[in-house]
Amino acid sequence: MVGNDNWINSYLDAILDAGKSSVGGDRPSLLLRERGHFSPARYFVEEVITGYDETDLYKTWLRANAMRSPQERNTRLENMTWRIWNLARKKKEFEKEEACRLLKRHPETGKTRIDTTADMSEDLFEGEKGEDAGDPSVAYGDSTTGSSPKTSSVDKLYIVLISLHGLVRGENMELGRDSDTGGQVKYVVEFAKALSSSPGVYRVDLLTRQIVAPNFDRSYGEPEEMLVSTTFKNSKHEKGENSGGYIIRIPFGPKDKYLAKEQMWPFIQDFVDGALSHILRMSKKIGEEIGCGHPVWPAVIHGHYASAGVAASLLSGALNLPMAFTGHFLGKDKLEGLLKQGRQSREQINMTYKIMRRIEAEELSLDASEIVIASTRQEIEEQWNLYDGFEVILARKLRARVKRGANCYGRYMPRMVIIPPGVEFGNIVHDFDVDGEEENHGPASEDPPIWSQIMRFFTNPRKPMILAVARPYPEKNITSLVKAFGECRPLRELANLTLIMGNREAISKMHNTSASVLTSVLTLIDEYDLYGQVAYPKHHKHSEVPDIYRLATRTKGAFVNVAYFEQFGVTLIEAAMNGLPVIATKNGAPVEINQVLNNGLLVDPHDQNAIADALYKLLSEKQLWSRCRENGLKNIHQFSWPEHCKNHLSRILTLGARSPAIGSKEERSNAPISGRKHIIVISVDSVNKEDLVRIIRNAIEAAHTENTPASTGFVLSTSLTISEICSLLVSVGMHPAGFDAFICNSGSSIYYPSYSGNTPTSSKVTHVIDQNHQSHIEYRWGGEGLRKYLVKWATSVVERKGRIERQMIFEDSEHSSAYCLAFKVVNPNHLPPLKELRKLMRIQSLRCNALYNHSATRLSVTPIHASRSQAIRYLFIRWGIELPNIVVLVGESGDSDYEELLGGLHRTIILKGDFNIPANRIHTVRRYPLQDVVALDSSNIIEVQGCTTDDIKSALQQIGVPTK
Repeated sequence: MVGNDNWINSYLDAILDAGKSSVGGDRPSLLLRERGHFSPARYFVEEVITGYDETDLYKTWLRANAMRSPQERNTRLENMTWRIWNLARKKKEFEKEEACRLLKRHPETGKTRIDTTADMSEDLFEGEKGEDAGDPSVAYGDSTTGSSPKTSSVDKLYIVLISLHGLVRGENMELGRDSDTGGQVKYVVEFAKALSSSPGVYRVDLLTRQIVAPNFDRSYGEPEEMLVSTTFKNSKHEKGENSGGYIIRIPFGPKDKYLAKEQMWPFIQDFVDGALSHILRMSKKIGEEIGCGHPVWPAVIHGHYASAGVAASLLSGALNLPMAFTGHFLGKDKLEGLLKQGRQSREQINMTYKIMRRIEAEELSLDASEIVIASTRQEIEEQWNLYDGFEVILARKLRARVKRGANCYGRYMPRMVIIPPGVEFGNIVHDFDVDGEEENHGPASEDPPIWSQIMRFFTNPRKPMILAVARPYPEKNITSLVKAFGECRPLRELANLTLIMGNREAISKMHNTSASVLTSVLTLIDEYDLYGQVAYPKHHKHSEVPDIYRLATRTKGAFVNVAYFEQFGVTLIEAAMNGLPVIATKNGAPVEINQVLNNGLLVDPHDQNAIADALYKLLSEKQLWSRCRENGLKNIHQFSWPEHCKNHLSRILTLGARSPAIGSKEERSNAPISGRKHIIVISVDSVNKEDLVRIIRNAIEAAHTENTPASTGFVLSTSLTISEICSLLVSVGMHPAGFDAFICNSGSSIYYPSYSGNTPTSSKVTHVIDQNHQSHIEYRWGGEGLRKYLVKWATSVVERKGRIERQMIFEDSEHSSAYCLAFKVVNPNHLPPLKELRKLMRIQSLRCNALYNHSATRLSVTPIHASRSQAIRYLFIRWGIELPNIVVLVGESGDSDYEELLGGLHRTIILKGDFNIPANRIHTVRRYPLQDVVALDSSNIIEVQGCTTDDIKSALQQIGVPTK
């Protein structure tokens, strides 16, 4: 023991550091002090002791340190070491139990994750396994609890936010008008305002949908709206230091129809193409203003909610820019909650909420994001941990390896960042005397009009007011609140209840779900005879919400949020700003908000008695009420918008610099493709090679014009390699020089013909790969680590006949390339569904696209941002070819990426006929209908029966492409 004295002293010294933190002092950074070396001190303090009460250990160390006798001192230290060892054993037992619990919850996923974690551990040298284990920045990414990370100097950032659903405008937001116009709309608008006024930010664009439907205000149809920030008194825009914040409305979907978020999925690609044009145009404009003529690209594209996550991932891939994502309310958690309620089957839930499409969108967002913003640790550990693409323990190991520069074998996990929600301080008055007069303002001014609209419901308006602000949705649990109030006589005698449930004209005109909740509330009011005790006004303005909080505080009331699960909890923070104590659900963000504010009580939302008891306790015990009010006002500054934006910007600055490849004027003048007015992309997969050649010949003949032969160019888009394409064309006497480009290997390679001689047809043709495109798609490519795993996986795909097993998939090196791993399929009928392979890749943290092609005789695995549809967007960005002038020819079915080719602003011609090969069942990647992916009735999609020259010519004429 004596020989280990120095080692013991080192980790006990670290305990002393940790103890200072618990007593209120600043904790020295062990990570900075010992970075790059395994530290037993750090391991025991942050891996072993964390999560247990180390107060006694700290005191023991202080007593041992004060002893003069070396023998007595070492005896105490030895005893302390055994206690630490015992803690370590207990912690391992706990972790084992937790792993078993998760395994029972999701057995298949759990087993695969255990295997993956083991794979990542087996080559760690002694001491590495525990290193950095307790560091939150290693576990998930970063946390803003406590001190904020330092922000390096930054200037002139352009930031793009995306939030597609709801009614989005800067002033007089119609919150509660429908189920989609609620907390998220309020958050993204205020976030854009505050962010645009933050130091170093030049411009913020909030992209959303343009709405010109009947019965909606004309402001939602304005293409652009400037946001006026009230967060900062001295606006930088007024000083000319920035361009400001803007709402940019992109038209997509039916022009005269308002779309609920569940109806938007088929039109996402249309939005992406419109947003792409805006970002290219705005980046160039900002570059002319501040960038010496060079485009200023967005520092990040930040998607909010699943639909915006898909859009952000496509934009991020097309533009080669970093992506961030905020889920707001995650689909898997919603699905589990709805299933537990037992009111709907999984199929009914999917029909109503398009929940499987939403979950897949969130998985895709995990694949593409560099940073995922969460509001609480609980959101990460209990919600994101349900997804195939994220797992806490594996994320911790990968982050630790990245910090050390160790090999991650192609695996990647997005960085989870905990940033509590921000709220607008400027619109809320919270410094007043609860006895009736506002402080520092003399006599009370005239009461706000909304007060009388609420007070008219009450027989005794002087009683404390219980306030709930929530949309009439089942998950908000408003009916349980009314029941708790109605069944507790002492509470009814003590207080009134006010329910602010959005705005409505008539219940009969509301959405079925909202109408059902509101009808239930009114029925309960009648059942418990709560007339004169419950207020439920039909209308209120967004600007009146602070006045409603003030009214509740003036009556010494309480704010209540008993949602089954609360993701953000912004209303709790707003209540605290107004000095209003809270009763909140113990599920979700309120737990961590209350840890900071300490301004109320937490309850089980399923326990009506607990809700009533907590309300009665808070309202009847005046000292408790006053203490909660004071704590809220004292601690509220931690949720200010400036702090919120500072935390976001500090993370944005850690993202690697990336930018799109735009052809220079000289490059464009030398590239034939850039001079074309129209481009015809032939992407027909579901045919044999003879039919493909026939379609190519007919398309070229149909589009050839004698007057302007160079106005239309051709691109062949396929899963074939460039050598296969050239061999095919040469074998039938066609010259490769007749094409402007070849999109090969399922979109992972783009080649341009290069020739020497007087004319293309008389020259020797070679093909040059687009290296800039390669840099666009290499993001998170697993490379050799991915290849090794796929080779291992392929050996497990077998056909069983009795005791004989026959392998079905083999590596195909001949048809592989740097960014496309090809595998030969022996028998397509024994292949696993592609969605299962993609799920497996995500569980392994291997970010890639897997697809079957060649009638399911080949498996291709490409980078996450590589696809044939994204390659078309790349041609638009690099060569300036307008997307509406691009025509894509497809068959009735195709490779597994077929559906991606149908959506967007380009035109699509579907060639139908007997020449199409029926789609194999294993092409199905989706767990949802095709109608949830693409709008087949879009005016951009034309179906043609046949593939003759006349058939194709007729279709081209319909969409305005000149023919002979």
